[in-house]
Amino acid sequence: MAEATVRRVRAGDAARVRAIRLEMLADSPLAFLERIDEAAARSHTEVQARTAERAVSAEVAAFIAELDGRVVGHAGGWAPPGSAGMTVVFAVYVTPAARGTGVVGRLVEAVAQWSRESGRPTLGLEVIVGNHRAIRAYERLGFTDTGQRAPHPNLPVLTEQLMTRPA
Repeated sequence: MAEATVRRVRAGDAARVRAIRLEMLADSPLAFLERIDEAAARSHTEVQARTAERAVSAEVAAFIAELDGRVVGHAGGWAPPGSAGMTVVFAVYVTPAARGTGVVGRLVEAVAQWSRESGRPTLGLEVIVGNHRAIRAYERLGFTDTGQRAPHPNLPVLTEQLMTRPA
């Protein structure tokens, strides 16, 4: 398999971003805060506006991985108000056929570079306790468990753990 390229989204990527978003929500519905029916109901205009913002904003950015003209991965970064030096990594997804090829590492590194360039030296992310595949992948990328736990925002029966690493 050829190596995927990773780049920040551009305003014109809305349809492609929507497609990978729907795929990620169908493939791993518990891993994300939005439900597939909510994402599918978004108008194209709304998706275009969100994509355009994430292409240029200093507070939120989205990155995609492309292989042979197809989007095979996504990761976002967000600087929550009051987060003093931390970028929260969100919506990390790699299509099944591209898993194990290093795509997730390149996506996270793109978020890390954006974070460093924005003056935020730390990355953080939340992952569901018990999602061992994701936790192992994040550990391989240098994230460590902080010991902090919180109920999942949509499914309080699940618990999320906070992991961090230097950007």
